[in-house]
Amino acid sequence: MVPESLRTAVAVVRAQFTVSLAVQFQYRAAQAIWLVFFVLQPVLYLSIWSTVARSSGGQVGGYEPRALAGYFLCSMWLIHLTFNGVLVFFEARVRRGDFSPLLLRPVHPIVADLADNLAYKVLTLPLLGAATVGLVIAFQPLVAPPAWAVALVAPALLLAFVVRFVTTWLVALSAFWLVRTQAVIQAYLLLLLFLGGQAAPLSVLPGWAQAIARASPFPWMLAFPTELLLGRLAPSEAATGLGMQLLWAAASLVLLRRCWRAAVRRYTAVGG
Repeated sequence: MVPESLRTAVAVVRAQFTVSLAVQFQYRAAQAIWLVFFVLQPVLYLSIWSTVARSSGGQVGGYEPRALAGYFLCSMWLIHLTFNGVLVFFEARVRRGDFSPLLLRPVHPIVADLADNLAYKVLTLPLLGAATVGLVIAFQPLVAPPAWAVALVAPALLLAFVVRFVTTWLVALSAFWLVRTQAVIQAYLLLLLFLGGQAAPLSVLPGWAQAIARASPFPWMLAFPTELLLGRLAPSEAATGLGMQLLWAAASLVLLRRCWRAAVRRYTAVGG
């Protein structure tokens, strides 16, 4: 039997998704601008690392130019599908007291943010798909995963989304304690950029940096599912990666529960 709280959360997500879809549709120009950012960033990194590969004997970190094109094309999709824009508006929402009505709702405020996020992605997926066709023609990426890896992509993507979404929300909660959170946000995004495999495959990093990365949640948000989709992982490595994703998903959810309780108490104390 489905718990009442879960049925309520699903109903809220469905209702909020419908509203968010209508709102997001009114801001098509802004969505196009964001999409340009999502496309241009990996193209820029691809250009840089392809040049490095050609000047280093034809490959860098085990990737030759076409493999690099595959990596950044797949990571572009992973970045988009796991992206959470809550850091953009969370601080202002706390400062303006917008959480007061949200706390009166029967579900956690993260549920509405989830619905907003899904609505944005549904509307931008066709545009990203069109951009992907152009990039495939231009760069001829090499993507050749085995069948077993393709079967694991869906659970890896879902877990990557959970880890990144919840972790981003945790970073945003710093707004309950700090007047300005930009330094915290930029530090988080910088770590994701390098340790998550967004700026380059992890194999181009020194050994000590790779060890630090794999002990953090960042590669399990982006690098691991990207490498899985490319077919660059052995079955044992894929199993280890899924285990790490499960570990970080559980840890982030537990930490969110505790931090949210502390944040609400602080918010009540300040606002009351």
